[in-house]
Amino acid sequence: MSAASVSKKLRQKVARHAKQRCGYCLVASSITGIELQIEHLWPTSKGGLTIEVNLWLACAECNQRKSDRTRVVDPLTKKEVPLFNPRQDGWQDHFHWSDDGTEIIGLTAVGRATIVALQLNRPARIGTRRRWVSVGWHPPKD
Repeated sequence: MSAASVSKKLRQKVARHAKQRCGYCLVASSITGIELQIEHLWPTSKGGLTIEVNLWLACAECNQRKSDRTRVVDPLTKKEVPLFNPRQDGWQDHFHWSDDGTEIIGLTAVGRATIVALQLNRPARIGTRRRWVSVGWHPPKD
């Protein structure tokens, strides 16, 4: 279902709950100037509904890389695990920022697998984060 299928009121509610940030990489729309997308946590292609409990915000890159996946492989254990769910899982329980604030470090199998699957530490994004850190915009403080 397209983002156009989500009412303005529901989109605003989801965006407020998500703090106007991507649920995966935590990029804020205020930094990029690009509107974040409504993401179906359980994909519509797998029967997911366009209801609040199934929606979150994602940047276009994370949303595209997630696609319709709900499970991914942990690079350490090689076992399939659930993809991080930003509505249900605490970001700080599965990830933390590197000392310089440019890389996302996985703390759990879910965190590690999500980092790899969504390419959260691709070189271009690390370079961008480095610039955001230099001006005090990143990483998020909460």
